[in-house]
Amino acid sequence: MSSRDSEGTSRDGRTELTANTKDGDTSGAPRLTAIWDGGSLSRALPASGSLTIGRSSGCDVRIDHTSVSRKHAVLHLGPTHKIEDAGSANGTRIAGRPVSGIPLPVAPGEIIEIGNVVVVIQGGDPTAAERTPPVKLTPPRSFRLPPSASSTAAPPGARANETPMQRLERLVKLVAAGNIHVLITGETGTGKEVIAERIHRASRRAAAGFYRVEAAALAENLLDRELFGEGERAGLFESANGGTVLVDEVSELPLGTQAKLLRVLERNEVIRVDTVGARKVDVRFIAATNRDLRAMVAEGTFREDLYFRLNGITVEVPPLRERREQISAIASELLVQACADARRAPMSLTKESLARLESYDWPGNVRELKNAIERAVLLSQGDALDPMALPAGDPGDDAAGARLRNDLAAFERQRIVEALEKCAGNQTKAAQLLGISRRTLVSRLGEYNLPRPRGGGQRS
Repeated sequence: MSSRDSEGTSRDGRTELTANTKDGDTSGAPRLTAIWDGGSLSRALPASGSLTIGRSSGCDVRIDHTSVSRKHAVLHLGPTHKIEDAGSANGTRIAGRPVSGIPLPVAPGEIIEIGNVVVVIQGGDPTAAERTPPVKLTPPRSFRLPPSASSTAAPPGARANETPMQRLERLVKLVAAGNIHVLITGETGTGKEVIAERIHRASRRAAAGFYRVEAAALAENLLDRELFGEGERAGLFESANGGTVLVDEVSELPLGTQAKLLRVLERNEVIRVDTVGARKVDVRFIAATNRDLRAMVAEGTFREDLYFRLNGITVEVPPLRERREQISAIASELLVQACADARRAPMSLTKESLARLESYDWPGNVRELKNAIERAVLLSQGDALDPMALPAGDPGDDAAGARLRNDLAAFERQRIVEALEKCAGNQTKAAQLLGISRRTLVSRLGEYNLPRPRGGGQRS
């Protein structure tokens, strides 16, 4: 570790963040975590009061970063945390929304941008900090970003015309540099799994594995065996040691499994099914959902303590209708893949077809766009995608295309039924026969209201 001068900047020229960090038993206490392109900080917070954040040594939380003003913002702590801008040069934002001098509420895990520094308040027992005795002050740790995730801080004012996806790209790089757990939210089909993989690839865990578990795919007893292991067999969490685990559709976890997962998050250990001994694991968790977990907590269908543990930082993926500028590139890439899957010669995306794609709101987002491209490839004749086989924004102009899509849907449904019959209900083999992924097959079963075969979903 390099030596540091009294201002919190290492002698090798690396910028660091300095603040008074409480050391000791702060489990359960809310915490403030800051991440930027050169370091990080995590510190326990009191249950109430106000903290100043800025570059000045007189601030309660000092961030020595060029994008941060001497006194940048004020964080008000209480039952509902709030933050206000203190007249900074580069602004304060909550989830991308500018904050003025009026204190605005901020939820645990929600991204606060202090200039170009990402700050989050990690949830916990709000009273725990009051029970923590004062202890000695120690400087925080910092680290360099891995080369794959290095980023140069945007200059002041660079975000004025920032698109939702540009902001997401910037946040992914910063989030990847840390080690806190991530909650990815967004509508169905927005590509949350893709974002999770990118966070892993840009992180310090990139050399280890990336593992994905779909919470809704298995019954509780099978899910527990898959995740935690059984007897002499290691589960997914042990296999993922040192790497990253994506818990997709985390809202669908049974309450019993939620309790077991909480133990992994709190103690970094797993207990295999039908055993008593605990085994240590080192895993970064990324959870993804299209549901409002806070509402589920209020309903009693999702554990509040697990929500706070998983929600180290929230990254929201914008829907496709809010990033129409990407439709052309995404559709072109999907078209190449769809033609290859259908064993057809490459097809072009005409201006008419692109206009229809860009006029549609895509309630199913990228997943719906993928399905639409795949179906249009099967319906189109010649070397160009037929625009009438694609959805459009005005339903009145889409009648012919709707009839074609309905015909194709019936055709596709019949193909799925036949494939499952040929494969004796084995979904993995049926998906291979159809030339699609098992996940796509499961999605189609739900879309066409087809029952999932009993015992036919096992991987072979």
